[in-house]
Amino acid sequence: MHRAAVIIPHHNDPVRLTRCLGALVADAPADIDIVVVDNGPSTLPEGIETAFSQVRFLSEPQPGAAHARNRGVAETQAERLFFLDCDCVPDPGWIETALALGTHADIVGGRIALFDETPRLRTGAQAFESVFAFDNRRYVESEGFSVTANLLTTREVFEAVGQFRSGVSEDKDWCQRATRMGYRIAYADALTVAHPTRADWDALVLKWRRLTEEGHALSSQTGRRIAWAARAVATGASAFVHAPRVLRKQGLSGADRVAGITVLFRLRWLRAWWMLKQVAGMPI
Repeated sequence: MHRAAVIIPHHNDPVRLTRCLGALVADAPADIDIVVVDNGPSTLPEGIETAFSQVRFLSEPQPGAAHARNRGVAETQAERLFFLDCDCVPDPGWIETALALGTHADIVGGRIALFDETPRLRTGAQAFESVFAFDNRRYVESEGFSVTANLLTTREVFEAVGQFRSGVSEDKDWCQRATRMGYRIAYADALTVAHPTRADWDALVLKWRRLTEEGHALSSQTGRRIAWAARAVATGASAFVHAPRVLRKQGLSGADRVAGITVLFRLRWLRAWWMLKQVAGMPI
């Protein structure tokens, strides 16, 4: 019987998947079930499955990471469930750290460190992400959820809460359903993975359009139209509040800070506009 199952959804990103698995299997115990659920329209490139013979590769035809993660849970039997994203690089000993956190809480979210995949000079998008992306401690401690890029739970909890739901922010939705049922979530800084920053403006827009659509879908389930409009206004105003965080961020040059603040205002105001369009029933 496997001590734990590591479930990794994958969608058309074989280079990053290879990097993720290389880091994960380097010190993975033999009694861990590592499962990649491919969710892309094309098959994995030849050689990946051969290179990682200790990994099981499955296919899930329904699009969306939620369906891929649900398939991974269904195809495993271990009591412990560890979730990663294929573009993450787990720290050495990540699995052993996850196993040691078994009694920490019903759900555990770990630290997401950030790195640039492109050489200097840093883009405005990368500067912005280095300040604002994946603040998982705040997500866990203030909003009651962890991103699924670094999430631990048990099969007992998962079966009680139910599957991830597609079309919404599935990590936030699932974790908050769990906490409403009384399950405890905690943050563990020692459980660390690294995630690449988005390299350019187009990548940021793609990310935040998806998150805005998923967030609106989650809000619409509770009929909070006025609250969503208020949140849109607050999103636009938050650029002024958060600009000092860019100025205080260590490791950014003066040019990085200017570029990061420019992206901050541009993106927050764009998101506010999208959200107001959603309130009016218009597509974004």
